[in-house]
Amino acid sequence: MRHLRLFAFVLASLAALSPALAADPTFPKGVRVGLVPIEGLAPATGFPGFEATDQRVKVVVTELPKEAFDSVEAAFKASPPTGNRPKLEPFELESGNKAYITRETAVDEGSNVRRFSLIIAGPAFSGYVAAQVPDKATAAYSDDAVRKMLSSVALRRNVPPEEQLDRLPFKLTDLGGFKTMRTIPAGTTVLLTDAEDEDGVDAATYMLIGLMGSGPATPDDRGRFAQQIISALPGLRDARITSSEPLRIEGSPGYETRLEAVTGKDNTPVTVIQWLRFGSGSTTLRIVASAKRDAWPAAFPRFRAVRDGIAAR
Repeated sequence: MRHLRLFAFVLASLAALSPALAADPTFPKGVRVGLVPIEGLAPATGFPGFEATDQRVKVVVTELPKEAFDSVEAAFKASPPTGNRPKLEPFELESGNKAYITRETAVDEGSNVRRFSLIIAGPAFSGYVAAQVPDKATAAYSDDAVRKMLSSVALRRNVPPEEQLDRLPFKLTDLGGFKTMRTIPAGTTVLLTDAEDEDGVDAATYMLIGLMGSGPATPDDRGRFAQQIISALPGLRDARITSSEPLRIEGSPGYETRLEAVTGKDNTPVTVIQWLRFGSGSTTLRIVASAKRDAWPAAFPRFRAVRDGIAAR
């Protein structure tokens, strides 16, 4: 009986402690950076992050290139901040990821605010969190509370496909069998690739699909416009346009342009195709697809399947 009473006491103690256990981080849709928000913060509607509109508290989370953290760390090791520059200091995260933080004061719309900036080292990208707290909200959002929240920042390796697809301004009904899908944080562009990591995208089979807020001034300018923007693709060398012609894509006017080039440190020969589908106003759907030249025959049907499966929301 004594053992039973002891067992019941242990269970009751665990039940009493459970509300205090650390909560799981919340990740805004489509972003690989998340945290445990302070009570009172809700998912933001106009940006990736959290907010308390009644107290004008904002917490923005986003992703930066991997090199961003490296440059911050190099600056920290090179020399301490001087003058009015915010103090940069190492910051301990519960996840164990390396991080640096700054805190500064400023004035926003006539009110004094505190600003915290946190950059986190990730495996293939840098996480970034920016929090702004008006002084009048100090009671609920003290420095200690904000720092505790920031210490809970965590990174996830991938965003679930359904979460990414839900953010896009168009529907994808066929993913072409690609291994990886990544949406750009702004949520208007998606990358489909066979690359195992982000460093190998250039030489891997991939598609980049997104909406452009610009387009040719007139139908007669479509050919020039198509060739101009495909020639500006980064990472290509010795590029040569092999064809460029109008066509219709799912009943809408479009333009197809192809080029051959080399890419990567090994000068891998690739074939690149660009499809433009012109919509109302100046909005243009742009699809760029690339494959190694010897892999093109197998890749092209996949590109077509994805292209023909894009629909309006």
